Amino acid sequence: MKRFTLEEFEKFLKGIDLAAYREKYSRTKIVEMDLDQNIQALETVYEQYWDNIDDRDTPLSFEDYYKIYLDVNGKNIKEFRKKVCFGEHCDCFDRGLEARIYRTWSALITQIHGGLVAESIFGKNSVKMSAELDRKKIDILVEKRDGNDELHFQVKKNTKRPEIARMHKNVENENGNIDLVYLVPSSDEYDYPYYKKSGNGFKKGDIKPFTKLFIKWNPEHGILDRLDNGFVVFTKNAFLGLEEKKRSDM
Repeated sequence: MKRFTLEEFEKFLKGIDLAAYREKYSRTKIVEMDLDQNIQALETVYEQYWDNIDDRDTPLSFEDYYKIYLDVNGKNIKEFRKKVCFGEHCDCFDRGLEARIYRTWSALITQIHGGLVAESIFGKNSVKMSAELDRKKIDILVEKRDGNDELHFQVKKNTKRPEIARMHKNVENENGNIDLVYLVPSSDEYDYPYYKKSGNGFKKGDIKPFTKLFIKWNPEHGILDRLDNGFVVFTKNAFLGLEEKKRSDM
């Protein structure tokens, strides 16, 4: 199997029509209960986008991925549908499941891009990602070059309003994992990240704290970048220096 390169994957992310997907799925929240493990999207997303089990030249669009997801999980989806009491011909379940899987898909491909960025820092084949690790709350596992140590990263989306989000980088959580936190500002917030009026300790015209996370305003230390289509990705700054830090903590 030939894995996608960082450059190939980033080109794929840049081509996603994020605005169209948000318009289609953002208000559809019908299938929001816990999904049985046998219909979760983890296995198929990691197989298609991290492992590239079918040796594709380019990553699949969400539409093509979703066809594979339904084909692999069809029988179990029918059983789950009956279990949660949706009618067999109720299209609300179909619409709700598609929107739910889209949100999982978009979060996981963000993580996978982060894994490829980490691999560009720590070396070829240094990163492991899988559904099994994900369920252990390890989104990105880095094996050190000497083989004697590992770094465990957990990717988290900050859902606080960008104007109150603070710098949050490389914080070790209660599981011993390193939190990689990202947020997704709207186009308006990103293009004009300044307070329009004074209050809460800020003055009109002050730049909002979330900008410290982005290389556009913090080129030396920003851990995030925003692609032209609005997709937010991790930069190499999210991982630089961690090898030395981990070694000094031992």
